[in-house]
Amino acid sequence: MGVSDNTRGLILAMASSAFIGSSFILKKKGLKRAADSGTRAGVGGYTYLLEPLWWAGMVLMIVGEVANFVAYVYAPAVLVTPLGALSIIISAILAHFMLKERLQKMGILGCVSCIVGSVVIVIHAPQEHTPNSVQEIWALATQPAFLIYVAATLSAVLALILYFEPRYGQTNILVYLGICSLMGSLTVVSIKAIGIAIKLTLEGISQVAYPQTWFFITVAAVCVITQLNYLNKALDTFNAAIVSPIYYVMFTTLTISASAIMFKDWSGQDASSIASEICGFITVLSGTIILHATREQEPATASAVAEVISFEREAALH
Repeated sequence: MGVSDNTRGLILAMASSAFIGSSFILKKKGLKRAADSGTRAGVGGYTYLLEPLWWAGMVLMIVGEVANFVAYVYAPAVLVTPLGALSIIISAILAHFMLKERLQKMGILGCVSCIVGSVVIVIHAPQEHTPNSVQEIWALATQPAFLIYVAATLSAVLALILYFEPRYGQTNILVYLGICSLMGSLTVVSIKAIGIAIKLTLEGISQVAYPQTWFFITVAAVCVITQLNYLNKALDTFNAAIVSPIYYVMFTTLTISASAIMFKDWSGQDASSIASEICGFITVLSGTIILHATREQEPATASAVAEVISFEREAALH
């Protein structure tokens, strides 16, 4: 008895989460080493490109993304997407032991809230129609509603890069991760088109000659490069245990939104599913706020500890 497609997709999705979760930690260690010998990535440095640990993390991330991409070929998104939450747990555990980044109790609660909310959203997300050709995806991508979404996304990305990054990039984690997630929602559409083109080509129906195929490849390349650049900045500037869950939540939410707009599947939703999705969004929002508040408390906590130590030393001297 052979292995079912869903089982293959499940195994690939779990392996993908393990690779991606580990990649965050290796890249963070590489970025730390690079910062000790050059300019930090968070302020425009690229010395991390000379760090073997960073490249090891990059390889793991690529392997993880490829495994995730193939998982979508075998299993539905409702099975694959929620398993991305495993990467959050893995990166948080590894960050605790390898990076000595302590996650506060409220931070753990925030992580759990983000994971639960994201899973609820994905479970109750509408089922999408799977296109049968690149031309069909192109027709969907050129619908007025999705073109408006693309224009709004690109406008938001430009605003974040040109205005918000210089002013708030080093203090607000949502700036870098907002850019990553917004571009990621466009990446998913392009990757899906590329996957269909590859599948059809392997089946004997070549899609190489269609300009739409190369357009989607170009868009995917630009989006992925942008994502990696700003993800590096986020990892170099903020706690890895905080970056991972917030990135997962924002990316998942925007990807589901983009898919819903493009494939127009929301019209078939019943009241129960819509209510569940709203509850999921509220849970995710609450988790994100908790995580952000936890990060803001860390410097104050460190300062308080320093004051206690200083007070005890003065008392000992007297």
